Amino acid sequence: MKRVISTDKAPAAVGPYSQAIVASASSFVFTAGQIGINPDTKKIVTGGIQAETRQVLENLKAVLKAAGSDIDQVIKCTVFLTDMANFGAMNEIYESYFKLNPPARSAVAVKQLPLNAQVEIEAIAMATA
Repeated sequence: MKRVISTDKAPAAVGPYSQAIVASASSFVFTAGQIGINPDTKKIVTGGIQAETRQVLENLKAVLKAAGSDIDQVIKCTVFLTDMANFGAMNEIYESYFKLNPPARSAVAVKQLPLNAQVEIEAIAMATA
């Protein structure tokens, strides 16, 4: 059985997708990719790649919480960057969210992201509730 997750603590989906899905039989949460939209202003945060990355990870935390999980339960992330020159700056912020036993991760360069975001991150986590 799948359970659709939706929270107003993270930006609403801007297309035909869910913020996250909990697959009950597997106890996994599969999040949609999050970009650096502030859920209050509905705009990409300003301040560069580190500010965007921080907002992305806060959005992921909100979605995971709504799904009955949390950032410590993430087992895999995929990071999409529009410029690999930003990898180091993104990684500094990313590392601060995954201090102990970080998840497996892939990072890829893409030509463009929605709303001209510089970074998008999706996650697979264990459901805790």
